[in-house]
Amino acid sequence: MKKKNRIVQIFRIIMPMIGIICLVVFPPWDGICAWITPLPDTVQEQVDDAISSGLDGIIVYVDEAGQPPAFYTAGWKDRDNQIPADPQSFFKIGSIGKLYDAVAVTKLVNDERLYLDKTLADYLPELAERIEYADQITLRMMVQHRSGIPNITDQPGYRWDSPPETNIEALALVLDMPADFKPDEKYSYSNTNYLLISEIIEKVLGYSNFQYIKEEILSPLGLENTFGSIRNVNLDDVMSGYYVGVESDFKQIDAGMVATAEDVGIFLRALNDGSLLNDNEQAVYSSIYVYGHTGWVLGYQSFARYHKDIDTVVVQFVNTTGGTPILPFFDTQGGTKVMVSEVVYDRIVRILRKEINLNE
Repeated sequence: MKKKNRIVQIFRIIMPMIGIICLVVFPPWDGICAWITPLPDTVQEQVDDAISSGLDGIIVYVDEAGQPPAFYTAGWKDRDNQIPADPQSFFKIGSIGKLYDAVAVTKLVNDERLYLDKTLADYLPELAERIEYADQITLRMMVQHRSGIPNITDQPGYRWDSPPETNIEALALVLDMPADFKPDEKYSYSNTNYLLISEIIEKVLGYSNFQYIKEEILSPLGLENTFGSIRNVNLDDVMSGYYVGVESDFKQIDAGMVATAEDVGIFLRALNDGSLLNDNEQAVYSSIYVYGHTGWVLGYQSFARYHKDIDTVVVQFVNTTGGTPILPFFDTQGGTKVMVSEVVYDRIVRILRKEINLNE
């Protein structure tokens, strides 16, 4: 154990050094170019410029308070068939779905059907001997990524191009593994937390987590273009997803929730302006989770954030992932296209701030 700890300590020391060397030897030029290019005057110009930075397709939804929603697109919905990006396309939103899960937890806590301080062992006793500290890990810690449970998508057996078909198969990747840290000791993002939260919700309800989301979140907001899986929509309506250097279209892989940019934007506005949750629910939610998110699955990057200073929701979908890893050999899912997409998003928000401030 002492030898293992020494190895971990050495690894933590050399990692920053490796990162610096990698940035010098393998600089993310496409991300740097996207960053240093002069800021254009309009959002559409920036969206068009994103394609020249190597993105296949992009959809941007902007909801500025007091203005009709605006849509911006460039590039391809389907590169092989030369179908232009369509703002109404379904898109795999990845971890943005955690916002919906956190709202579901909030509502169930408010209704006293879930309790934030009950433990994983309380809810799923069959896992008490299979997940370390299960009797100390609370629902609150799982929502906040403070459980210490290893991340399923970081495990050697996990494949983004062929993900486990069931939660049971996915969970098997981390059962009986040592915890990354003691419960509530620190923060570490882990998709396993939300897999377990989904299992807990379904056990309490007796039906699917997404069905509850549909009944309690989507239907009250009138959102008819958000689904739990690509299996529930026509594949022709889903935006294709690409990885740099690979010809394949990854659209057919089932990777969780799909939605239109508009549906995500309407949900995010309601989450942030207080119209989705009552006062008690808002207090619970504010104590456990964030109000914006990003998402990544193979071929798909998504951003959904509310910018309070300009009272504007900006949702961005990009159907390109990969590129030269920002940290070669250690970057499990990133690559320079992640950096490019983030830069493009930030520049769009800068343009909106400039436009809104000029109009005031």
